[in-house]
Amino acid sequence: MEERNVNTHTDSKGLEGSLQNLIHIHHHKSLILTNQTEKAKKDAIRKAERVSDLLVEAVNGGVQDSFIYQKRIELEIRALAVTIARFVKQSDQWLNATHSLNTALKEIGDFENWMKIMEYDFKSINAAIQNIHQE
Repeated sequence: MEERNVNTHTDSKGLEGSLQNLIHIHHHKSLILTNQTEKAKKDAIRKAERVSDLLVEAVNGGVQDSFIYQKRIELEIRALAVTIARFVKQSDQWLNATHSLNTALKEIGDFENWMKIMEYDFKSINAAIQNIHQE
């Protein structure tokens, strides 16, 4: 019976050794897999950060361009407002000048009409005086 105990003991040591060897191999493979997973995770994070940076640059580039265009448009609007104000002032001056000219022309017409009336009146007075003088 001792022989059987020895065989069982050596078998259990062989079985226990094999089991420990399997656990050790599993633990080693698990560590390797964990390291690979960690490296892949870090690589994925770096790549995601790069994609995020590229997207931010693309969006910010568009926003920056839009901001620059907006500032240019605002400057153009201010310049146009100044130009429009100058043209309005000049148009008002021209309008006043044409109004003054129109008024002067009316006055000349009125003066010419007054002169014709005066000439007619003087001729009538002159004719009356000559009629009186001839009598």
